[in-house]
Amino acid sequence: MSKRLRSSEVCADCSGPDPSWASVNRGTFICDECCSVHRSLGRHISQVRHLKHTPWPPTLLQMVETLYNNGANSIWEHCLLDPASLISGRRKANPQDKVHPNKAEFIRAKYQMLAFVHRLPCRDDDSVTAKDLSKQLHSSVRTGNLETCLRLLSLGAQANFFHPEKGNTPLHVASKAGQILQAELLAVYGADPGTQDASGKTPVDYARQGGHHELAERLVEIQYELTDRLAFYLCGRKPDHKNGQHFIIPQMADSSLDLSELAKAAKKKLQSLSNHLFEELAMDVYDEVDRRETDAVWLATQNHSTLVTETTVVPFLPVNPEYSSTRNQGRQKLARFNAHEFATLVIDILSDAKRRQQGSPLSSSKDNVELILKTISNQHSGESQDNDQPDYDSVASDEDTDLEAAASKAHRQKSLDSDLSDGPVTVQEFMEVKNALVASEAKIQQLMKVNNNLSDELRIMQKKLLGKDAN
Repeated sequence: MSKRLRSSEVCADCSGPDPSWASVNRGTFICDECCSVHRSLGRHISQVRHLKHTPWPPTLLQMVETLYNNGANSIWEHCLLDPASLISGRRKANPQDKVHPNKAEFIRAKYQMLAFVHRLPCRDDDSVTAKDLSKQLHSSVRTGNLETCLRLLSLGAQANFFHPEKGNTPLHVASKAGQILQAELLAVYGADPGTQDASGKTPVDYARQGGHHELAERLVEIQYELTDRLAFYLCGRKPDHKNGQHFIIPQMADSSLDLSELAKAAKKKLQSLSNHLFEELAMDVYDEVDRRETDAVWLATQNHSTLVTETTVVPFLPVNPEYSSTRNQGRQKLARFNAHEFATLVIDILSDAKRRQQGSPLSSSKDNVELILKTISNQHSGESQDNDQPDYDSVASDEDTDLEAAASKAHRQKSLDSDLSDGPVTVQEFMEVKNALVASEAKIQQLMKVNNNLSDELRIMQKKLLGKDAN
């Protein structure tokens, strides 16, 4: 973090002291209990990061801090500030409330249903309203008023809106003005640093022309955020974009797998996807990486003097109603991939992402999507591709349908040596990452052992109480 949290900072949802997590896209700080609910909502609702145990890009953290300190929470609780809300019985959660159902119901109403957000007067054409809001956003990003832009985004302004008269997007405007925190906010809401304006220039071009070098470098990082995150998950390091290195692609420890016919078939199917379906698949895997790594941070930071229940765990990716049922089912089944299978899929996605950037994609074949994950699974289990009941279904949607501190076994089952010129991972780097992850895993196992012991003690106490009641 850029600074220590002040003792005056409280959870945005229940006002509990010393919040240790942040909801990046909501601009709020939240406590452990409320974070457990945020995580169950999914990243399309709330993108959570631990404030101390997750590495942060400095300007991203500064953006969240600025929003929090300037009252971003009032955007999500606007109606609760009205005295009339007390009369109607509406109130926010407090630290003494139970997580379920009290805090959970409030948080879902606040962020999922947007029940307390100020609503604009109804209009016949919602698209006109969204266009007007997007034009206001386009003008606002040249200033440093982040909360105004967040409010516009919360009401439906589009971060990638292309202004028909100006011929550019809000991110072009923010980059030209050197507004790095506005660029961070727009990127969180989906703005693309690679979008060209009417003259063919990208936001990166404008940042460089204006001498905003830190912003230009950060925009490049944002542009490669997905592949950087996948690479970091596998080998604990990111490409050196400053020196023109944009991909790191590790290898599996058992290189014989890469020579198998099943592995070749899986890669061929992946390569034949259209860019649209490949992007969907890559984003789903990105979300699964985030879930696995956040779970690891969650387990390592919880107070295990109390029982850790299943309600604190997110077993698979939550449903995103904007996706098809097929895609949601596939996203959930990503959690069933073991470490080796998931690593294979991540490596194949990294390899194909690099290929697509450097060359033309192969012809599209939607039918191959449904076989990719099954093939990857089968190459490790030894099953035939003709099995009528595959372990894994499609992760991509229909044709027309968007870490750093992990302590999981996946990291210990992968070789961190790269055979590509895009930055080999040295043996020393491998050992440092491996030792750190082994230590983290040992700590988690110790904490889970304490949890099991407490569970046994609780059962013994319950039996004694039952015995006394019987007497």
